[in-house]
Formats: sequence, structure tokens, C-alpha cells
Amino acid sequence: MQRKLLTTALILLGTTLAQSHEFWLQPRKFRYAVGETMKVDFMVGENFTGEFWDLQRHKVEKLEFHSVAQPKNLLNEVKNSKGSNLSYTFEREGTDVLVLESNFAYIGLEGEKFNAYLKEDGLDYILDSRTKDGKLNEPSRENYKRYAKLIVQVGNKFDDTFRKKIGLRYEIIPLANPYAMKSGDYLECQVFWEGKPAPHALVKVWNFVGHRSFLQNIYSEDDGTIKFPISSPGPWMVSSVRMIPSEKDGADYQSLWTSLVFGIE
Repeated sequence: MQRKLLTTALILLGTTLAQSHEFWLQPRKFRYAVGETMKVDFMVGENFTGEFWDLQRHKVEKLEFHSVAQPKNLLNEVKNSKGSNLSYTFEREGTDVLVLESNFAYIGLEGEKFNAYLKEDGLDYILDSRTKDGKLNEPSRENYKRYAKLIVQVGNKFDDTFRKKIGLRYEIIPLANPYAMKSGDYLECQVFWEGKPAPHALVKVWNFVGHRSFLQNIYSEDDGTIKFPISSPGPWMVSSVRMIPSEKDGADYQSLWTSLVFGIE
């Protein structure tokens, strides 16, 4: 299968948040010195712009900090606030990864809106199933879970923590250190579903330039890899969603959203 680059879209910050699909971890900056404190916002929205995640409605099931040392459980450090949901002070140099897993939440949509959402996020196999079963006009009941990873660089010492397989059910892993890259380079990532490469998954690659976000839609190769140009410095997000029939009563489907955020100088 040849790699498909579907679209490159320019999206303005003023875009209305019609459906807040994406979820990500957003720091104030991406490079730190030992002894500095990182503050992270838990964000939800579209087009790599959004609003603070509502921790009154949602819960964090896992929050871990991964470095060359043993992983740290930061679940008890989560602040139920609008932004600045986590503060962490770095103790050593390296390429570090912050990982969050949410609980399941529920959403119901009218048939037409649900079908449009399936088309937008490349979930054609669910749309085909609804068509085959004559359920296109039926509303949907969906449980959804979010996985998010943030990679930051502390000091000038690089390590391979960025490519560590955390074990999330749906996960995106860069195959090169983003902090060793610059504009003009190409970054390759690999998408995993239940620990195995996920072929033909729609992956969205966002980057911010000034007050605008740019989007590339790419389908993963047979080995789950995607490759894209680092066209500019700034924040970057790679995201994807997987949907399966619900494994619990009370819903028709369950979706698992995954995101990876890093910064390029």
C-alpha cells in the first residue's frame, strides 16, 4: 500500500469547536533545564486549539512520568482546575515522556452527525458496517477513552525514552527523537493497536505556525508507520482514533483516542 497524504488544510484559530474530538497535554514550553518546573494543561478541542478539559466530568485513570529512571506515578498530583493541571520539577537531563489515560465517558449522537464524524475521522469500517446493517439513520451510543503522551527535552542529553512502548491499548511512537530534529527533516512514527502495528489507520498530524494550525491526514502503512515533513518550528501533535463494537452494555461502540505532542525549535 502506498502512503496516502489525503489533505493539507489551513485552519484558523477562530474555528468553532463543533465536536471536541482531540485531547492532548499542552505545556508552556517543550525544553527545560534541570530544576525547572513544567506546568501542563489538559486540553480538549479541535484543530489543535481548544479549551481546558473538564475534570468535573472526566477522570484520569493513569498519569505517569517516564524517563531513564523508573516511571513515576503522578495520579495524585492532578489538580482539578482550569489549566495548570499538573506541575512537575525535573531532576535530571534526558528526553522524558508524560502519559495520561482517561476513564470511559459516554456520548450519544443523532445518526447523521455520527455518520459525519465517522467520515471525518477515517472510521470507514464502522460506516460500512452501519450501511450494511441498515443503521445509517439510527442514533449512536458511544463510550470513549483518551490516551495522551507528551515528549519534552530536559538539558542537552538525549536518550531513547521517546520510543519506549508504554503499553497503551492505542499508541503512537516516534521512531526518531523529535528534539534532535529541525525544520526540513522528516519524522517517522508508528501506530500500535493492542501492541501490534496498526495498518491503514487515519492519522492526523497538526502543527502550529503563528496563530494558525495546519493539518496533514495520512494513512499508516502496512507496518503501521507514517512519515511526514517537519515543515516549521513550534508545537506538533500526532493523533488517531480507533473504534470497535462496545465491550460493555449500554453502548453500541467504544472509541479510543490517542495523541502525541512534542515541540520543534
